[in-house]
Amino acid sequence: MSYGRRVLLVEPYHGGSHAAWADGLVRHSRHRLAVVAHPGAFWRWRMRGGSLTLAEAAERVVAENGLPEVVLVSGMVDLAAWLGFTRRFLGDPRVVLYLHENQLAYPVGPGQRLDEGLQIANWTGMAVADQVWCNSFHQLDTLFGALPLLLNRAPDQSHTHRLEVVRAASHVVPVGVELSDVPAGGTVGDGGPPLVLWNHRWDHDKNPEAVFRSLVELADEGVDFQVAVVGENTRVDPREFTEAFHRLGDRVVQVGYLPRGDYTALLGRADVVISAALHEFFGIAVVEAMAAGAVPVLPDRLSYPELVPEQFHGAALYPDGGLTARLRDVLGDLEGWRSRVEGLAGAMRQFDWSVVVDDYDLRIESLAARSESQA
Repeated sequence: MSYGRRVLLVEPYHGGSHAAWADGLVRHSRHRLAVVAHPGAFWRWRMRGGSLTLAEAAERVVAENGLPEVVLVSGMVDLAAWLGFTRRFLGDPRVVLYLHENQLAYPVGPGQRLDEGLQIANWTGMAVADQVWCNSFHQLDTLFGALPLLLNRAPDQSHTHRLEVVRAASHVVPVGVELSDVPAGGTVGDGGPPLVLWNHRWDHDKNPEAVFRSLVELADEGVDFQVAVVGENTRVDPREFTEAFHRLGDRVVQVGYLPRGDYTALLGRADVVISAALHEFFGIAVVEAMAAGAVPVLPDRLSYPELVPEQFHGAALYPDGGLTARLRDVLGDLEGWRSRVEGLAGAMRQFDWSVVVDDYDLRIESLAARSESQA
């Protein structure tokens, strides 16, 4: 088997988990990846207008690196439009659309309206790609559950006849997670109160209000714990955060985004990782924390039952409405709950880039070889 295929990687939103995925693949793949990217900002404009500027950037990269055999495009762009803008210089490579998320199954934020134009851009991108890769079965299933509802709203000439073909070309390819620098072997505490970690984007879909309600309730009961709230915040007025920090007082020992070294050190100190997310298509942050030995307190829905091996479901996942009770139990008997999830930290290493990159490389090789055989 030969490696070193020429791959053009297009990342319209190079920030957060998207940047981690793109950079990780470049760092670990055996293929030759040339990258075209825009900064991780203004995501709606990336989907509406990024196709033209990304095509202009791709033309320069292709001129320098040669025609790609495979193009791997991250989903926050109108792929069909991008292929139209690149038709004169791109050749005829195999094209993969990688979906970190999609607009059909993403919860609408406060004050926002559903944008069917962005949903259609997701769909036409899927229809024009040779393959669609989703980061989880949860996303794949919810996406194809929502697509008929969208397409059947067409006044005529519905695209529903294409659904079966696109579904057959869609696969689950999990995100790689950089775990080489994440401490292994269990949490190293400092002898103080248990440290509860919430390590998500400061956005509505991660449901921080529910987490803070539980933490404040337990604090009012006198339960002993500390809290670290980390992750990216682009909001001007994250009011529910500032109100919670005021209520929790000196229990809050860390707030805000951390450099990588400080973040991995915090992972090594965290006793519990908590989530009440309304939306999660994969969950890099909780994978990192579980890999470091934190006891998970996660909802029994979304992608979490897929991330956590089945033998740990009872200990790691709580039923709807059960967050406060589960967190109270875990904080009251931390060693007991650690024993219930013994082995989970090692199981999370299945998502390390050193493991999953072989799947990426084999898929890329197969696509390039198929293109050669049909040339």
